[in-house]
Amino acid sequence: MIKISIIVPVYNVEEYLDKCLSSLVNQTIDDYEVIVVNDGTKDNSQNIIDKYTKDYPKIIKSYIKKNGGLSDARNYGLKYARGEYIAFVDSDDYVKEDMFEKMYNKAAENNYDIVVCDINYIYEDKIKVASSLINHSTININDIKKAMINIYPAAWNKIYKHSLFDNKICFKKGIWYEDVEFLYRLFPFIKSIGVVKEPLINYVQRENSIIKTFDSRLYNYIDNWNGIITFYKDRGFYNEYKKELEYCYVRYLYCTFINGAVNFNKDKYLEAVTSAIRNVKLFFPKYRHNNYFYHSLKGIYMLLFNKLIARMIYIIKK
Repeated sequence: MIKISIIVPVYNVEEYLDKCLSSLVNQTIDDYEVIVVNDGTKDNSQNIIDKYTKDYPKIIKSYIKKNGGLSDARNYGLKYARGEYIAFVDSDDYVKEDMFEKMYNKAAENNYDIVVCDINYIYEDKIKVASSLINHSTININDIKKAMINIYPAAWNKIYKHSLFDNKICFKKGIWYEDVEFLYRLFPFIKSIGVVKEPLINYVQRENSIIKTFDSRLYNYIDNWNGIITFYKDRGFYNEYKKELEYCYVRYLYCTFINGAVNFNKDKYLEAVTSAIRNVKLFFPKYRHNNYFYHSLKGIYMLLFNKLIARMIYIIKK
């Protein structure tokens, strides 16, 4: 039986791909597969994939498709995944050799729906450890709901029980920040979380991954969260998760989205602030009644956020 299927989308990453695949074929776990999806790459990546397919035919499964973006490539790989658990690794990152053995063993302890681990941020001159922000394993639904407001929102520091995808959850195509959109639609189906408190994945920091000028795709944060709210309402989950959704919605618009918009020029930044405030008022006009906001400095910041504070943030950041 295949324990874990590791899905690796590939697009123009020949500089990083060898290190990524090398870390995956040398895993200490047995009975796993690596599904490599060439998403219409235009560089030498397929030659590297072919080498690994030849050298590790029992592990590497190679597929080629037309370019459709990261989400499309992940969804494509899911169709061929046979593992009890699913993992996603971006092709410019690499992992520790015992990552999937440790995560699978944790999953097997209590049949956890997902397992999370910590992260190494890899810079040219340093390594910084980032927490998954989930401190202990749980099967308690209230703890899982609280995890919604804290969890590190990446797809690739987790493994997922294959059966979770039976709920017709996949990655939304054609957007930025697809990991956030995916993870929060998955949450209502998660009934248990396992935690490995070690940094097992190496997240390579690339200069061109940072938005430094105006890019309208930053607004995908707002569009994605509006879609998440609609999803919860359509599936009948909204009332049960309203407090958590409310906190997350305001957090992503007033913190993450605004922090990205600081890189815009002043006029574009103020347009972004206006859009964030307008959407919060539309969806959660009474968010200040939510107790989650009163438990941290970040929460207090969100309670106080307004256009004046936004202008002050811009001046300080610039």
